[in-house]
Amino acid sequence: MQAILEKLSSYNIFNYLLPGFLFVGLGEKLTSLSLIQRNWIVEVFFYYFIGLIISRIGSLFVEPGLKWIKFVQYADYKDYVEASKSDSRIGISSEQNNMYRTLCSLSIMLILLKIYDEIKAILPWGTDVNGFIFLVGLLGLFLFSYRKQTQYVVQRVRSVQKKEQE
Repeated sequence: MQAILEKLSSYNIFNYLLPGFLFVGLGEKLTSLSLIQRNWIVEVFFYYFIGLIISRIGSLFVEPGLKWIKFVQYADYKDYVEASKSDSRIGISSEQNNMYRTLCSLSIMLILLKIYDEIKAILPWGTDVNGFIFLVGLLGLFLFSYRKQTQYVVQRVRSVQKKEQE
C-alpha cells in the first residue's frame, strides 16, 4: 500500500484524492447520507474514485459551461503544447487550474447531493432505480471522458507529426 501511495503524483492527490475526501466528509456533515468507509484501504481507493468522478464532471461540464458563458478562455491546444516545452511553469499552472476546476465541480456536486437528500426525504425512491441511474450516469461520464482524452492524444500526435514534416 505504501508503494501505491508513493506513486501518487501531486495531480492525483489534489485532483482526485482530496476532492473525494472532501466530498465524502462534507457530504456527511451536510446531508443524511453517509459514504464514509471504515477500512482505510477501502477509503483511499473509494475517495480517489469519488474524486475522479468529480474531476471528470468538471472536465466535461464545468469547463465547457464556463467557456460557453465566456467566464474563461483557453489557448489553442497546439499552442499550449508548444509553449509548455519552453516554459515548465505552464504545466504547473495548468495542474493548479485543473484543481480549481475540480473544486468548482466539488461545490456543484455537494449542492446537488444536498438537493437529492432533500428530495429523497420528501419523495423516497427505490434504491434499485437510484443504483441503475447512477451506473448509467457513470457509463456516460467515462465514455465521454474517454473520448475527450482520446482527442487530446490525437492532437498531440498530430502536433508531433506536423513538426516532423517541417
